[in-house]
Amino acid sequence: YGHSNQLRQARAMGDYLIVGVHTDEEIAKHKGPPVFTQEERYKMVQAIKWVDEIAPGAPYVTTLETLDKYNCDFCVHGDDITLTIDGKDTYEEVKAAGRYRECKRTQGVSTTDLVGRMLLMTKAHHSNIDEDLDYRKHTDNFGKGPKGRSPWTGVSQFLQTSQKIIQFASGKEPQPGDTIIYVAGAFDLFHILDAVLSADIGHVDFLEKVHQLAERPYIIAGLHFDQEVNRYKGKNYPIMNIHERTLSVLACRYVSEVVIGAPYAVTADLLDHFRVTLVCHGMTEVVRDKDGSDPYEEPKRRGIFQLVDSGNNLTTDLIVQRIIKNRLEFEARNQKKEAKELAVLEAMKKLEEDKH
Repeated sequence: YGHSNQLRQARAMGDYLIVGVHTDEEIAKHKGPPVFTQEERYKMVQAIKWVDEIAPGAPYVTTLETLDKYNCDFCVHGDDITLTIDGKDTYEEVKAAGRYRECKRTQGVSTTDLVGRMLLMTKAHHSNIDEDLDYRKHTDNFGKGPKGRSPWTGVSQFLQTSQKIIQFASGKEPQPGDTIIYVAGAFDLFHILDAVLSADIGHVDFLEKVHQLAERPYIIAGLHFDQEVNRYKGKNYPIMNIHERTLSVLACRYVSEVVIGAPYAVTADLLDHFRVTLVCHGMTEVVRDKDGSDPYEEPKRRGIFQLVDSGNNLTTDLIVQRIIKNRLEFEARNQKKEAKELAVLEAMKKLEEDKH
C-alpha cells in the first residue's frame, strides 16, 4: 500500500503512468534477494489501478535513455534515498537534466518492517504455546508495539485517516445493470497469490477471475478484523493490520468497494444492504464460524454462491517461508541499507553546516 500510494501520487502528476519493474537479478545485486519473482511483481504492479503500463526489466539506475525509450517527460520517486550497491544516487542523471519529480513517502510504511513481522514467525508462533508473552503483548495490534513503533524494526506505526481512504477509494456507486459481487477474507500481504478465508488462492488472480464473471462487475471486498483473522489463521496472522489491508485492497483495479471489519458469516442483512447478486469463494475448504456453522449458508440458500478457481496455490505461509529461508541475507541487507542511508544523511548534514 506504500508503493500503491506512491503510484497514486505519480499518476496525479501526469496523464499516463508507466512503472518500471526491476528483474530479480537487479534487485539481488543492489538490495538483496527479492521476496517475489519478477513475473509475480509484474502482475502485482499491473493490478494497481493507477498504473497504465509496466516496463518489465527496468534498469536499477534510471537514465535519460530509459525515459526517452518510453516517451516519458519525467520520472517520479519517493522522497526517500535510493542508492546503488556502490552508494550512488540512482536518479542522479535524470535529476541533473531536470526530468525528476518527487512524491511524499507514506509514513509508517516499510518493506523492512513487514519483513521483520514475518521473521517474527520463526519464534514460538509456529507452535500453540499459550504462554508466549511476546506474542500476547501485541495481539490487539499485530506487529506493532505500545509506543506506536514497531517492536521489531523501530518503524513508526502507520496511522489511518479518512482522507487516505478517500484518496484510495474509487468513490463510484453501483449503477443499474451492474452485477454486485461480494468476496470476503483477510487479504493479508495483498499480492497475486494468497488466502481469501484462508483458501489457497491468489488475491489478484482470484479478483481478476471474479471480475470476468460479469459484463459490468462491481466487486465489494469484505475485510475481517485482525482478531477474526487470527482466530481462523492462527500463529501471528494477520501480518498487516486492518488499516493496512484496507488500503492494499482499495488499490486493486478490480475492487470497487471495501467493507472494513466485515462479519465472518455472510448474513441476509449484508446481502440485502449491498444488494449482492453473487458471492464468490476459492476452491478450498471453508473454515467454519465460531459456532460451527457454515459462513456461506445464506448465499448458498439463495443460490448465489459460486466457487472460483484462481489457478494458483502459493499462500501467505509460503511467502513467509521465502523470507525465513533468506533470513540472514535480509538482515544483512537491512543493516547495510541503514548504514548507507545514515552515511548519506550525515554527509548532507555536513554540507549544509559548511554552507552556513
